[in-house]
Order: sequence, then C-alpha cells, then structure tokens
Amino acid sequence: MTAAPLTTAASPARERKYGSISRDRRWALRWSYFFLTLFAIFFLMPPLYMLITSLKTSAEISAATNPWWVYHPTLSNYIELLGSSQYLTFFRNSALVSVIVVGVTMLISVPAAFALSRMRFWGSAMLATGVFLTYLIPETLLFIPLFKMFALINEYTDIQLINRWWVLLLLYPTLTVPFCTWIMIGYFASIPKELDEAAVMDGANYRQILTRVFIPVALPGLIAATIFAFTVSWAQFLYPLAFTTSADQLVLPVGIVTTLIRLPDGLLHRRTYRRRHQGLEARRRSCSASCASRTVLCLFALENSGLQTNSSNAEYLFGALGTGGRG
Repeated sequence: MTAAPLTTAASPARERKYGSISRDRRWALRWSYFFLTLFAIFFLMPPLYMLITSLKTSAEISAATNPWWVYHPTLSNYIELLGSSQYLTFFRNSALVSVIVVGVTMLISVPAAFALSRMRFWGSAMLATGVFLTYLIPETLLFIPLFKMFALINEYTDIQLINRWWVLLLLYPTLTVPFCTWIMIGYFASIPKELDEAAVMDGANYRQILTRVFIPVALPGLIAATIFAFTVSWAQFLYPLAFTTSADQLVLPVGIVTTLIRLPDGLLHRRTYRRRHQGLEARRRSCSASCASRTVLCLFALENSGLQTNSSNAEYLFGALGTGGRG
C-alpha cells in the first residue's frame, strides 16, 4: 500500500533531476560553440585576408577601399607567380627537402620508438626522456655551432656544406626526429602486450612484429608524425636563412621573403617608390603565402580522412582481440 505512493512521489524528482542535467549540457554546448566560433574567427582572419589580397590588383590594394572585399577579382597574380622560374625553383627545393626529411625521420624514429617502448633495456626510460629534451633545445642556439662546424669541415676536407640546399637534409632531422620518436613511443606503449605475445608465439621476430603488428595498428600515429615532420620541414625559416644564400639554393619560406617581395637596393627609403610598388609587394606576398600554405592544408585534410579510416580499423582489431577473435 505504501510502496506505490513512494514511487509516485520519487518519479517527479527524478524527472526534474534529469531535466536539470539536460539543461546544463545544452548550456555547456552553447558556450562551447560560442568560444569555438570566436577561436575560428580570430585564427582564420589572417589567411582569409591573405586570400582576399591575392585576388586584388595593385591599384585596388593601394586604393582607400574596404580591405575585406574584392571589387575586381583577378587570377593574374597566381598566373604570374606560377610562371616565375624563381618561385618554381623554391617550390622544387622545398618539396625535395620536405619529402626526403620525412622519409629519413620515419626510418629513424619508428624503429627507435619501438625499441624504447618494447625492448626494455637498462637506461631505456632515461634515453627516451633525453630524446624528448633534445627537441626542446631551440634552433637559435644550434645554428651558430653548426655553422662553425660546417666551416671547419670545409677547411679540412674542402667539402662545401654551406649554400647547398641538400645540407638541410642533415639539419632538419635534428628538429623532427626527437619529437616524432616521442610521439611514436606513446602510440607504441598504448598497444596491448597481448599482440606482442601472440606474434612471438607464432614465431615472429622483432622486425616482423614491428612491420606486421605495430605499424598497421599505430598508423594514425604514423600519419600524425609524418604531418608534423612535413610541416616543420616545409615552414622552417632559420636554418635555410643561415645556411643558404644563392637564389637557386633557397627554399620557399626564405625565397619568398628575400627574393620575391624584396625591393631593389637603394630604394627602400624612397616614399614614392614604396607607395607605387606597395600593391605589387602585397600581391606577391599574399599570393606566394597562399600557394605555399595550400600544400600543408591538403596534407591536413588527407590526415583527417586517414585518421577516421584507421581509427575504425583499430577499434575492430581491439574488439576482435577482446573477444578472442570469435565472430
């Protein structure tokens, strides 16, 4: 007799509780979208302004009009830029350096991360920490000793390492290998040890465990490390500025700043010249930066699609492992 009224009296309170949680979630979701919108507007304004400026003519850039609107859009800036032999040379050097550095980085960081995360030996944890601390050393402290070292090599062996684009293949891995190794250590450490034990029981050696078990499972981590290495190699500015000087040896970030948008010597302080060529400089800068950034944006888009596909594959694999491989 008394159980029914208690249940009836408790049900409205329970409904009010769930309704309160639902309202809190809705407000949290609204605030989240509000701050995400502010974040997107703040960080998308510079590339949007760059794209808008690249579609303007020199006269429209110099005119006192709305800078966020294109009245007479044109693609002549891109046609002129892509027809420039200097820009194509810079792009080729950057592409070669970035692709080769990514390959070298993956060949070094993946086996190193596998050894530090799975092959337990004396000092492995300290070595892993030291690898990450190496990445924290800024390149502003390294380029002067490296420059002196290359000068000594040239003095004693007559091997010219300065003003060669391929010398960047020796410098960039000092930035990409430590961090990519640290990323892959975390991914490899998260893989269940049952996979190792099952592969060992089947007679697999360490090389087969790495290539047939770890790399397919940790493919999202490999993609993230690859994108990081490519982005660092593509956008690096200090090392190529210090170690390359000739126009045919420059990469894209340095070539754009030092060659494509540089005013002629002796005319930097002439106001009339700067006013006349202000539009030309802005067009070249915006168009060059827009073309250079699209390569990285395409890679991030490919990474997003690859991560979605491989995350579903990893969930299927771990689910099969948890059920003992039964259908």
